[in-house]
Amino acid sequence: MRKRKIFIILGVVILVALLVLGGFWIGKNKLNKEEVEQTESMIALQKEKEENFKIEGYTIDNPNIILNPYGNSPLSALVIFETENEVAPKVTIKGDDKLSTFTHEFEEGKEHYLPIYGLYADRENKIVIEYEENGKEINKTIKIKTDKLPEDMALPTEVNAKKSKLTNDLYFFTPSSSGYTMAYDVNGDVRWYLTNYALWKIDRLENGHLLVSTERLINSPYYMTGLYEMDLLGKIYNEYSLEGGYHHDYYEMENGNLLIASDDFNNDSGTVEDYIVELDRKTGEIVKTFDLKDVLKMTDGQSENWSDYDWFHNNSVWYDKETNSITLSGRHQDAVINIDYDTGELNWIIGDSTNWSDEYQKYFFTPVGDNFEWQWSQHAAMITPEGYVFILDNGNNKSKIKEEYVDASDSYTRGVMYKIDTDEMTIEQVWEYGKERGSEFYSPYISDVDYLAKDHYIVHSGGIVYVDGKNSNQPAGFSKNAELLSDTVELLDDEVIFEIKLPTNNYRVEKMSLYYEDENFKIEDAERIGSLGETKIDDKKITLNIFAKKIDDTYKSHNISITKEIDRLVVKGQFKRTDTVNIVLYKNITANYYNFKISKKPYTALCVDIFTEEETKNGIVVTKNINEDGLNGKYAVYIEINGTLYNTNEYVEY
Repeated sequence: MRKRKIFIILGVVILVALLVLGGFWIGKNKLNKEEVEQTESMIALQKEKEENFKIEGYTIDNPNIILNPYGNSPLSALVIFETENEVAPKVTIKGDDKLSTFTHEFEEGKEHYLPIYGLYADRENKIVIEYEENGKEINKTIKIKTDKLPEDMALPTEVNAKKSKLTNDLYFFTPSSSGYTMAYDVNGDVRWYLTNYALWKIDRLENGHLLVSTERLINSPYYMTGLYEMDLLGKIYNEYSLEGGYHHDYYEMENGNLLIASDDFNNDSGTVEDYIVELDRKTGEIVKTFDLKDVLKMTDGQSENWSDYDWFHNNSVWYDKETNSITLSGRHQDAVINIDYDTGELNWIIGDSTNWSDEYQKYFFTPVGDNFEWQWSQHAAMITPEGYVFILDNGNNKSKIKEEYVDASDSYTRGVMYKIDTDEMTIEQVWEYGKERGSEFYSPYISDVDYLAKDHYIVHSGGIVYVDGKNSNQPAGFSKNAELLSDTVELLDDEVIFEIKLPTNNYRVEKMSLYYEDENFKIEDAERIGSLGETKIDDKKITLNIFAKKIDDTYKSHNISITKEIDRLVVKGQFKRTDTVNIVLYKNITANYYNFKISKKPYTALCVDIFTEEETKNGIVVTKNINEDGLNGKYAVYIEINGTLYNTNEYVEY
């Protein structure tokens, strides 16, 4: 017994000694290491910029005018001044006509930070500020000169507007891949855009703020870390991060929570775009999840674009309070489904029931009425106030049977509205637009419909692709030298009152006012809410020391970059498919190994993992993110390439 105690004590002493030596070694080695360069987050950058928003001593006759105050919204400005008394300034941004002129009245106060939106590019803009003070009418015109638009910005090739039936709202577009999130007026002039890369949906929350994707990828090809809540100045109020990231769509619940199309990157099946989460905007907690693998068979109802990892491809999320249900759009099953919000159980499916299992046939509807057609590869499914199901029917193939596929040159995209009877399980087509336009209006991917009011809609065919002058049945990224087009139509009582064509592809369109009703700018700190989660450690080794090579030409040939973001370590490099690569974080005799997957689709949807001859020879650029969650303290950074461990001479601290 005594010997056993001695051995235990001796073992503890040795372990402590190892830890001390390991700690000494890592500490000593850090004396010769540099900290990994940190990139400033947009939230940190905006805090620095707000230090220059000085108000003391500025008056209406000598205001502090800051163009593009946050560096990401070039056609916006902030006008800052003080008044002796409480006044309510009214701002008018002069346009080329009545429908391109914007007016907003701000709340009373003595300190005024007036956000100015809707400036023209490359022009001296005139802004009129009016208010009454001490019985006098103050009317001040200021001028703000803006820069030219970026050379790669898409400008309309055609605009048709029946102005007597239009309002002075703007049409906000998001890009499908490259491009800008931007807004056009009824004349087709660009009146707002973001320089930071924002994808997917753009819409206004109940509090008036916009909600857009972050510019940061969490996984290829387009899964973003989360969402920014921001205004048109580009000021961020909240950044929402999610472990599974964000893609395509979100829905703001009545309680303020967000239903978000996300992913479960930890699922054993390796699937994507089949997972919906509910995010508490106050705490960042995920309070509810919906895994569609628990609702449907992955192998049922396959369209041409189906794959084993992207089997559903959910591209829209809509909550209906009347039925307490969620409507989702599965592009790769040609199916719009509805599930119970409380239980997640399937309620119904809209689509052709061909190739679906017998157990699901009871969830499909029977068509009634004339001129009925199913939807194919659809997007943007929603429930209207009348209870109709409104869908953007892309129209791919128009059949699940390959021998019956309709060629792209004979296809068409349309907005379609269905009336459903869930008691009788019947479906009736009550409205459509786009079929009459034929293949010129055909988008094989993306696109959108919007409900503005009864009999007032937008149909956005945003993914028109021509290859060698012929309609393509594939997204733009699948073909070289493709000609792109986006065609957006606004209809009122079945009359086209506005149409804008752009020489690019756009994901979504929203028609919104420039100012919201209670808009008043205030300087306040942004919050980071939620988490990217803890990155899985692929291997963990206990070692007294790490013997590593110095950086040599072989290491340099991989063009490795290591940067630290506010919440993660980002490592990029160029590697061949046959390379075996690990990132190693070393601290106190423990080495954490994180495998670097060399793939064109580590988690992907509309991409293939086929390497070209050049990529096989030279490799591809890939990225590995290691999140701050689970990390604590200082770590020496090593890169292991094909069994050779390299000392980067850098460390990271979280």
